Amino acid sequence: MRVLAKFGGTSLGNGDRVNRAADSVAAAVENGHEVAVVASAMGSTTDFLLDAIAFEADEADRAEIVSMGERTSVRMLKAALGARGINAVFLEPGHPDWPVITNARGEVDVEETQRRAKALADQLDGVVPVITGFLAQDHAGNTTTLGRGGSDTTAVMLGNYMGADEVVIVTDVEGVMTGDPSVVEGARNVGEITVDELRNLSFRGAEVIAPSALSYKSGNLSVRVVHYQHGDLLTGGTSIEGQFENLIDLREEPLACLTVAGRAIRNRPGINAVLSTALKEADINVDAVASGMDSLTYYVDASVAERAETILHECVVEDETLSSVTVEHDVAVIRVTGGELPNQPGVIQQIVNPLAENHINVHDLITSATSVAMFVDWADREEALRIIQSEFSD
Repeated sequence: MRVLAKFGGTSLGNGDRVNRAADSVAAAVENGHEVAVVASAMGSTTDFLLDAIAFEADEADRAEIVSMGERTSVRMLKAALGARGINAVFLEPGHPDWPVITNARGEVDVEETQRRAKALADQLDGVVPVITGFLAQDHAGNTTTLGRGGSDTTAVMLGNYMGADEVVIVTDVEGVMTGDPSVVEGARNVGEITVDELRNLSFRGAEVIAPSALSYKSGNLSVRVVHYQHGDLLTGGTSIEGQFENLIDLREEPLACLTVAGRAIRNRPGINAVLSTALKEADINVDAVASGMDSLTYYVDASVAERAETILHECVVEDETLSSVTVEHDVAVIRVTGGELPNQPGVIQQIVNPLAENHINVHDLITSATSVAMFVDWADREEALRIIQSEFSD
């Protein structure tokens, strides 16, 4: 099996942890696996170096300075592996076999990086390359960086391009947890999670794996997150399943839009639970929910709109916080889904402006880290779909 192991800064935070990392790599090699390693800067080295730049430095100088953390890590790991009889070589920008190349805009040159990564993969038999994470090199040979979370991006990208069977992210958390163990009791490890679920969590504060890295995960590439104390690269942790699918989808059946208004509804704890529970108990599925300063809106199947209105009206009558419920019929929803959406500045404008130019009114816009849902008149659905498809056809 071909494995790419990425060791985060915490997992290389001191000599004992470097030894633990080297032991896990050596064990995998001795069991007959091909292993490549991506290393982050040890501990908080990168933050220390950035804080130490108390002067005006251009981007080239900054990149060279902060690169010293990763450059030190790969030398430490290479030496530790050598002490265990493992034939290892460290790779950093400037090395003839360095794989990660960026273009003039600072973006990854996919074609050249793929070519170099494949050439590196062809050398894995009997050799463990230890590669600096986060860093890249432009076509002129200058050191560049991949931005925040760049070591994770390096790992998953090279795992993909090198034909790895699995990428193992070694970090200071026991995989993905059901909640923050420092806040909630009984938090436990999640054995599996999809890329869509994890990306939504990552963009909302979960520090497990950089969201940018997940864009490089293919369906046949396994990615796993393990704790550095686990000591085994091949078992445990959380497995990240699937890959991002770029999709523009028009819901085939119409929806009804039910809006409940109320005075300072946003300050009424549990009001959404009250209304949602009432719909649930009537076996009415909610397709989407939108909230305003003084309202909550529920999108349900048009076929159950009348029953849903009756149920929500009963809630309005019983709760003095609520004023009224109204229904809008024949609403369509178009969803744009894709792992790259968060990396596309102006993506909302790219959707809304063409619709406005064609006099199509957007009733609601609901976003997550990986999708945008537009609600329009049912009569406008086909034209809206055509416009959105043309915007994302490239």
